[in-house]
Amino acid sequence: MAAKITLPGKQYRHELKYVISEGEHKLLSTRIKACLKQDYYASLSGGEYAIRSLYFDDPFDSALWEKMQGTGSRDKFRIRIYNYSDDVIKLERKHKEGQFIKKDSITLSRQDCDEVVRGRFECLKRNESPFAMQFYGIFLANHMRPRVLVDYTREPYVFPAEDVRITFDKNLRTAMRSTDLFNPHAITYPVWDLRGCMILEVKFNGSLPRYVQELLTLGAAQRTAASKYIFCRQYEF
Repeated sequence: MAAKITLPGKQYRHELKYVISEGEHKLLSTRIKACLKQDYYASLSGGEYAIRSLYFDDPFDSALWEKMQGTGSRDKFRIRIYNYSDDVIKLERKHKEGQFIKKDSITLSRQDCDEVVRGRFECLKRNESPFAMQFYGIFLANHMRPRVLVDYTREPYVFPAEDVRITFDKNLRTAMRSTDLFNPHAITYPVWDLRGCMILEVKFNGSLPRYVQELLTLGAAQRTAASKYIFCRQYEF
């Protein structure tokens, strides 16, 4: 088994992404449901839940261009909520290092979330998370601002060995220049590049167990490096 990839203070994971058709999803989900468990939150909400993310970038769109140019080490920042609720609000940094990823997050109150969206970052200094001051410094120094709202429905499964997580992300929609995070009726638009398709994501630690590899066997699945952020922002150009 391959060693887990670590840097000082960090735990990195593999992340594989595929664009799959609705037919491929039906085949895979039938297999996976018979063998793996859904994650806890999905089991409480009929097998899937809504995710809404508000992505941030600097005035130069550095995160966007670094991704499009294939920069090896890069960060994306977002606020993420579930089922349009303010029960759980996360400010997240997703760090990419080659083929490995790591997420750091802090929990926000609704009031602090609203402040960050408005560009008022002082509230982060009061947050008790060990990452809060890092986030504060980055957001302040880089003049981070909201860039795009991303919506989708997630169907997630978990496998304890190597902390495997398999997700089907469906119905990807976007709203540019919108910060209406908690409005379930916010006007969003489908991402036409994914019409009739969805994104399969597979995350794991050292190596993907053969058992799971066999469950995921597909002939025509297209591996993609594109992120939801890129899919949703490309309409600006």
